[in-house]
Amino acid sequence: MNQQPVIRTLADLVSINSVNPAYEGGQSEAVICEYIRRFFQTCGIETWEQEVFPRRPNLVARLNGRNPNRRIILEAHTDTVSVAGMTIPPFDPRIIDGRLYGRGACDTKGGLAAMMHALASLKADDLVPPCEVWFVAAADEEFSYRGVVKLCEGLTGAAAIVAEPTELRAVIASKGVVRWRILVRGRAAHSSKPHLGVNAITHTARIVLALEADHEWLSQNVHPLLGPATCNVGVIRGGVQVNFVPDSCAIEIDRRLLPGENVDTVLAGYQRMLDDLKAANPSLDAVMEPPMLIDHPLETAPDSSPVRLASRLLGEMGLDPHAAGAPFGSDASKLSHCGITSIVFGPGSIDQAHASVEYVEVRQVVQAEEFYRSFILSFE
Repeated sequence: MNQQPVIRTLADLVSINSVNPAYEGGQSEAVICEYIRRFFQTCGIETWEQEVFPRRPNLVARLNGRNPNRRIILEAHTDTVSVAGMTIPPFDPRIIDGRLYGRGACDTKGGLAAMMHALASLKADDLVPPCEVWFVAAADEEFSYRGVVKLCEGLTGAAAIVAEPTELRAVIASKGVVRWRILVRGRAAHSSKPHLGVNAITHTARIVLALEADHEWLSQNVHPLLGPATCNVGVIRGGVQVNFVPDSCAIEIDRRLLPGENVDTVLAGYQRMLDDLKAANPSLDAVMEPPMLIDHPLETAPDSSPVRLASRLLGEMGLDPHAAGAPFGSDASKLSHCGITSIVFGPGSIDQAHASVEYVEVRQVVQAEEFYRSFILSFE
């Protein structure tokens, strides 16, 4: 195993099963939080917990700054997705050709370890940063982001960096999402006399085709860093058995939002589309249910002081200084929504996140630690 302290810590983190309890084989975040608490206790850094769910806390560590009224937040989630389908041992971290393998190595324990060691190194060197620093190991990002929602209760800060796999790019824009279900009701009948029934699956197919046609309009609205908004029908359920006319069918829809899009306006547009289909097909009985999930987009001003500083530091490190966008969501959008200027930055590529073979480049983890430390020392 690589002897660099941050990589040893990363290996320890990967070896801890912190699959979100919403998924098969999941565990409470309490175990990994206890490891992080002991790490900071050894460094002499203050910590406390915020309960998100019973035995599922956020762990917060604080480093004092010269100005106690100005705060930087470094945040990384502790939970991972399921290990189902993985083709490598998920909790047996191994380094091969400069890559550390295991579930969570990329998303997002590499960034988590780098943030931990950035704080620890400042404490060890007896350096007091200009601002107070909170490091937050947050629960439940991979399912319903309740950890960051709890964190944001009454939270203030001048800047936030959220660890996600961005390949060491400073991400200042990301898509939001709204997910909802459309339920189609038909009328059951024997399949030998289908004219006596109303086929809910057939009507659902009309809705799916109408959503597909709407993609052409979406492709015309392009964000400079994120590209177009997208819409995907990810789940369909309907019917009882093959010789019944199905009396119900439902689809679940994932609509990615661009900065500036309003959820109510977006949903109203899909309701109008449904109303038009009903007018053309009087037997269509469909209802849009309330959203299952809403997450706001992220858009941080490129000329804000945290972004300018990040760009300068990345340039000095020989990395790409240009701000980027990312199609995936993160806890940064919630921090931004409560008024904290937020950036997403971390080691690894989103292409390896949630993958059957997950890994992170060791070199990038080390560079991420350097960036986090430099940002903390430089942000006034």
